[in-house]
Amino acid sequence: MAKPGTPKNTKNKAKHAKLMDRKKNKAREKKAAHTQKMKALNAKIAASDKTQVND
Repeated sequence: MAKPGTPKNTKNKAKHAKLMDRKKNKAREKKAAHTQKMKALNAKIAASDKTQVND
């Protein structure tokens, strides 16, 4: 038979899940920001290559 009162681990599990979600979201955002930076850099390089070819 189950013990009366609050469940044992639900608060810790909820905190841990929240923390892991934050960690995953942070990594996802960091990766997205990096890809945007790389796309911008590649576009800038491509644009400078076109101007150098025309000169």
